[in-house]
Amino acid sequence: MSKRIVIVSGGELDEELTLSILEKQEGEYVIGVDKGMEFLYRHQIMPSYIVGDFDSVKAEIADYYKNETNVPIREYNPVKDASDTEIAIRLAMTLGCSELIILGATGGRLDHLWANVQSLTIPFKAGVDAKIVDRQNMICLIGDGETHLRKDEMYGPYFSVFPLGEEIFGFNIKGAKYPLRNHILTPYDSLCVSNQIAEDEDEAVISFAAGIVILMQTRDKK
Repeated sequence: MSKRIVIVSGGELDEELTLSILEKQEGEYVIGVDKGMEFLYRHQIMPSYIVGDFDSVKAEIADYYKNETNVPIREYNPVKDASDTEIAIRLAMTLGCSELIILGATGGRLDHLWANVQSLTIPFKAGVDAKIVDRQNMICLIGDGETHLRKDEMYGPYFSVFPLGEEIFGFNIKGAKYPLRNHILTPYDSLCVSNQIAEDEDEAVISFAAGIVILMQTRDKK
């Protein structure tokens, strides 16, 4: 049986998008992470779990969850070996999720964003469909074999790919405005930024034999 879990982290949260995703989450798990608790508190959405070191959340909100609710709280010392979002991801794994949506993982500090992107490796290696979502971006990891991007299902008109770690050999993109064949995808150039599905194609297909690739589907700000 599939189980979708939504993590509401402490980065930028688009109100309309976040509420639209959480409205579909009734009866399933929502994990509030540190400052992400403030969004849940304002909108009277009760999380299933709370995770964080409480260093960036208002004291009255932290006290509310600690003293006036029965929400399980995983509180950590700010001096720790993992980010709050990574701890929440690992909690979601123990809860047996098959799909994971991470909100509030972008915006603000780029070191936090990059840590969150790297943390997608945890669910990816467990076979969990995990993605970071905000108003303009959907970020996930893809592995060897073929990944099909259908034009009518894309999060936005653009897609970009980056290797997570080592070079990717024999990398191919077909059906795109900028196709590639037997390319070496490297972590130190911008060749594969802002591609699009070709005008006369319904889908683009990304394929490679080994490794992990970051896939970003993006759209411009309205």
